[in-house]
Amino acid sequence: MIVAVTTAAPTRVAELERLAARTWRGLEEEPYGDWLLRAGGGFTGRANSVLVTGDPPEDLRSAVVGVTGWYADRGLRACAAVPVPGGEEVDAAFAAAGWTRDEDVLVLVGPAGPWPGAGVPVLLDDAPDEVWLAGYRHRGAPLPATAAAVLRNAERPLFASVRPDPAADRPAAVARGVVDDGWLVVSAVTVDERYRRRGLATAVMAALATEGRARGATSCLLQVTASNAPALTLYARMGFTEHHRYHYRWAPRG
Repeated sequence: MIVAVTTAAPTRVAELERLAARTWRGLEEEPYGDWLLRAGGGFTGRANSVLVTGDPPEDLRSAVVGVTGWYADRGLRACAAVPVPGGEEVDAAFAAAGWTRDEDVLVLVGPAGPWPGAGVPVLLDDAPDEVWLAGYRHRGAPLPATAAAVLRNAERPLFASVRPDPAADRPAAVARGVVDDGWLVVSAVTVDERYRRRGLATAVMAALATEGRARGATSCLLQVTASNAPALTLYARMGFTEHHRYHYRWAPRG
């Protein structure tokens, strides 16, 4: 079970959210006061939501209208990523405007390894090839055309994969990592259902951590939905604890 850290200060929450945002960016980004507008062709909430840390450039009611218009101009349904603690007042403003709420996403923190691998070779590349992309299932679905550009859009990203069958059309496991300011931020951990319960998620994370430490990382951050019990169990065994949470608010469909 993940142990929650309930004393996280809002300022520290904002710092980690901005750090994570630098490792998973939209293809277009624009400051909106302290907030950050992000658009990435609709691939992932993180790349297509306004990160609401700090203050917008106007009152909250006007800011909700401004955010809605920015996304409408790009053919996207407006979305806001609301961290807590620290985002309660903003969340209330979105709720009052009729924006619906998604489930909680836990932001977990822990050491950047070392973790024992599964005794299998792990490939590390600086860009995702077609096989890697075939192995990453976002919310269980194949990736859209814009995914590769979003995944590459960070400072020196790492793409880990386990490929026991070189001729296979997708790997047994994949994961992505980016080092920023001493933190290894891990994402896109996916294990093919044919290879589960073999320690491959730990193996790809261990490989990322080894390279991450060589790049100066001492801590690790990752995000997982509150309903993903198997992942939470795994990360708890690896020493992760909950730092804070965030959720998405979605504008009413027009």
